[in-house]
Amino acid sequence: MDKDTETRIHAVEETLAHLTRLTDDLHEVIARQDAEIATLTRRVEMLMRFAAEQQAGAEGQIPLADQRPPHW
Repeated sequence: MDKDTETRIHAVEETLAHLTRLTDDLHEVIARQDAEIATLTRRVEMLMRFAAEQQAGAEGQIPLADQRPPHW
C-alpha cells in the first residue's frame, strides 16, 4: 500500500473509533433518561391517584377532573 492509502485508512479508523465512542456515550444517556422518565411517570401517576383520592374524600365538592375550566 502506498502512503496516501495508509493515511486515509488511518483517518477512517480514527473517525470510526470516535463515532463508536460517541454512540456508546449517547446510548448511556438515553438509557439513563429512559429510567428517569419511567420513574417520573410512576411518581406523576401516584400523585394523580393521591389527588383523586383527596378529592373523592371531600364531600359536597365536584372533583377537579370533572370541573369545567374557568375559560369555558
